[in-house]
Amino acid sequence: MAEEAEALRADEAAEAAALRARGSVEPSSRRLVLPQSWVSPAGGLPPGLGRWFPVLEVLDVSGTGLSALGPELLGLERLHTLLAKNNRLGAPGSLPKGLAGSPLGRSLRVLNLSGNRFAQLPVSLLGLHRLQSLSLGSNRLHSIPPAIQELSSLEFLYLGGNFITSIPPELANLPSLSYLVLCDNKIQSVPPQLAQLHSLRSLSLHNNLLTYLPREILNLVHLEELSLRGNPLVVRFVRDLTYNPPSLQELAGRTIKTRNIPYVPSDLPGNLLRYLTLASNCPNPKCGGVYFDSCVRQIKFVDFCGKYRLPLMHYLCSPECSSPCSSASQSSTSQSESDSEDEAIVAARRMQKVLLG
Repeated sequence: MAEEAEALRADEAAEAAALRARGSVEPSSRRLVLPQSWVSPAGGLPPGLGRWFPVLEVLDVSGTGLSALGPELLGLERLHTLLAKNNRLGAPGSLPKGLAGSPLGRSLRVLNLSGNRFAQLPVSLLGLHRLQSLSLGSNRLHSIPPAIQELSSLEFLYLGGNFITSIPPELANLPSLSYLVLCDNKIQSVPPQLAQLHSLRSLSLHNNLLTYLPREILNLVHLEELSLRGNPLVVRFVRDLTYNPPSLQELAGRTIKTRNIPYVPSDLPGNLLRYLTLASNCPNPKCGGVYFDSCVRQIKFVDFCGKYRLPLMHYLCSPECSSPCSSASQSSTSQSESDSEDEAIVAARRMQKVLLG
């Protein structure tokens, strides 16, 4: 047995020396970009990799055709970044057993497995309690396990480009999460619990199936980026946010309507009489104006069934026509309504900035 072990070590030493000679990589290297030629015919890492490059801190094995990350990585106690994008990982056994309890599991901070074939989030990853960044974009994921909350140090989570249909409320139990990317999935709703992500600064939900947002999302006071383009709630409302000046005919029609200029059917041609019946009242009660074809589109949050606040499109007669707000001289009840309205206006402006991503 001793002779066999010694022979194995000799083989590993010879292979490592060959690898170093082939790529001019020193054993003391802290960063290694693995050439595709180093991958074994079976799609694995070269044996002895961890033993002969013990001080690696960053390992990039992306685009090498790997089908498995083997146990040779587990002893890399200084490795904090592992990039394994665009490979063939995803089958059972793609990740080494005992990952969470290994030296690698304790040192790893950044793990990128995007562009692989994972149909579910590997259970072995859920024990990486010190992991800060996890990317599993463009895989085949259909769900996010509630146990995602075990990744208590996570700050960045990228799951875009999968087939995810729902967001588990447990995702809100990640106290340090700052960047959450769930774009290009099939998500239909956002749980109100996400409002508990007080550290969240960026939320990408574009190209999903969202038809509403929970009202609680307004409590994400540190949120700086919110991407919602390509969802039904946006596509239905946002067409063209530009303002086309009214025609001379519309200006004349507005004047007749707002100033109550009297006329009889014999005074105007039939087409103009029909046109005047198409006037729409501006929703701002302080305005009293009307519009026909030219209007300003404004997105506002409106309470719906006391549970959600939907972004709805309002039409105003001109850019100078702002939404109604109460004056300071009104009663406390009116002031409360004004505060709520002001909140809605602020939310609408924030929303309008991010609707198109």
